[in-house]
Amino acid sequence: MKRTICFYFQVHQPFRLRRYRFFDIGENHYYFDEFNNRSIMRKVADRCYLPMNRLLLKLIEEHGKNFKVAFSITGSAIEQFKLYAPDVLDSFKKLAQTGCVEFLTETSAHSLAVMKDEKEFQRQVKFHSALINKYFGYTPTTFRLTELIYSDAIGAQVEKLGYKTMLTEGARHILGWKSPNYVYVNAINPKLKVLLRNFRLSDDISFRFSNRSWAEWPVTCEKYVSWLNTVDENEEIVNLFMDYETFGEHQHVSSGIFEFMRNLPKQVLTSTDFEFLTPSEVYDKHQPVAAIHVPYAISWADEERDLSAWLGNELQDDAFDTLYSLSEKMRDIHDPELVDTWLKLQNSDHFYYMCTKWFSDGNVHKYFNPYSSPYDAYINYMNVLSDFIIQVNNYSETDDKTRRKKLLEYIAENKESEYHISLLEHILPAKTLAELKESGIMESKPSVKKTKKKTVKTK
Repeated sequence: MKRTICFYFQVHQPFRLRRYRFFDIGENHYYFDEFNNRSIMRKVADRCYLPMNRLLLKLIEEHGKNFKVAFSITGSAIEQFKLYAPDVLDSFKKLAQTGCVEFLTETSAHSLAVMKDEKEFQRQVKFHSALINKYFGYTPTTFRLTELIYSDAIGAQVEKLGYKTMLTEGARHILGWKSPNYVYVNAINPKLKVLLRNFRLSDDISFRFSNRSWAEWPVTCEKYVSWLNTVDENEEIVNLFMDYETFGEHQHVSSGIFEFMRNLPKQVLTSTDFEFLTPSEVYDKHQPVAAIHVPYAISWADEERDLSAWLGNELQDDAFDTLYSLSEKMRDIHDPELVDTWLKLQNSDHFYYMCTKWFSDGNVHKYFNPYSSPYDAYINYMNVLSDFIIQVNNYSETDDKTRRKKLLEYIAENKESEYHISLLEHILPAKTLAELKESGIMESKPSVKKTKKKTVKTK
């Protein structure tokens, strides 16, 4: 029986905050740096998303169903595609039509809500699943949490939401002597299968590929395939999980990363006993060997493989606790602009910028970081949050007529935006939503049909 390679790519862009000063509090309610967000999106689109999507499409056309990959595209990335790079969204839709790409669910805001607010976590998961269905005609059955965060308790929650498989890091301190190259199950609920990232073989591509001081540089397809062939023949699966920005952004085109990826599928299919499968296909094919015990949350970040990239120091914890102190109030708020801002402020990146660890992982934390220091990031975020808290507190003092007028104005301005209509459908009370649809102010959500699969050449 053939063994498996499972390729998974994370696609995420946060909504970065503009420089927001103390004297802006109470005076200016717009928090986001549109110029920076647009510029970075277009830069990454041209360097990575568009050329890599074209390459994957060619590989699928060449190899047919013998080559498959999986994506998790965050809600904030999808919204930025709509705003700044609609050509990127179209290219992902073309990949979806091949039937050789699986799309995963996560929290729409790429948030850490699971650590603080279970209801908010579940709401974001449902919203994100609806977005994936809307744009790609795909109903996900595989889950991955922000930055591959996982624990026994989190996995058990995910299974209750109806997911069959979850992805996480093959962390050394969790595995011990075990190998990441098998399928495991959640220690609390064994119905959930767990796929573990092979961090060595993944990082050989995502981090070390262009490192000329590395003893194994340069990495050729032949060399990489020889490493795959050294994997113990009893080990069933190699999970290659990485940021999509690896291709063209973290590893520049001049490094040869695109050429490497262009040739890799053929080398694997002709020179190894591996095949390419998506996570849901792995679920169907491979039986678990044991439960994986993860009592404390892990992630794929930094040497520690824990949550210390986002939580743990005084700056991060204060900002995080202050943000989620609003949870109960936000559940009673149906203003779409406030809820949209609430989601964007939950982007885990805001807390990542406050990280004070600057050892071996310092350069990673500086990448696309708009702040000169963690303290600068904290002050700016807390200024924004202070103003947002004022808006939330004032909301209860607004009469229903004003609320309704504001809602109707918002719908009129954003009627063409599928993202915002999806947002409304997940935050408005059912009665209000029904009244709006019946009045014709907001069109009913069209039924989502499975995208017709594009015919691909098979060998």
